[in-house]
Amino acid sequence: MKIWIDGDSCPRQVREIVNKRCIKEQVHLFYVANRTLPLPESEFIHFVQTSPEADSADDYIEEHCVKGDLVITRDIPLASRMVETERAVINDRGTAYTKNNIRERLQQRDFMQMMREAGIEQEKGSNYGARELRSFSSCFDRTLVQMLAEERFRKARGL
Repeated sequence: MKIWIDGDSCPRQVREIVNKRCIKEQVHLFYVANRTLPLPESEFIHFVQTSPEADSADDYIEEHCVKGDLVITRDIPLASRMVETERAVINDRGTAYTKNNIRERLQQRDFMQMMREAGIEQEKGSNYGARELRSFSSCFDRTLVQMLAEERFRKARGL
């Protein structure tokens, strides 16, 4: 199991939580971004810098992520592609994306983009604060525990 983070828009507080937990659980964590990120030294934390082209980090994650890995991103189109190929995906606000909710999220995103392109003012989203961080931490913990248990089960059964 590996964890892939779309690092271009990942909040520092989220990185800190994920870094600590991955080191503790000895899970390899890959940050993928088109700019450098300040990351701690660890054999479990890796950084992949992609080209400055739009969506280059997303494309890299999509190409290298396999079933049984976890992706952390706020990019809805990337999340949609990952869910379609049965990858686990959560965002930095504590939402686990599934086949049941990703289409609605993608439609909301497309609608909001259409409104912006039409020049229609929109309310700004809430800032990232303590509530969002707690929600992320809880969702990440649940997801990681479940995925590690499934991985151990598969290994014990030789699957």
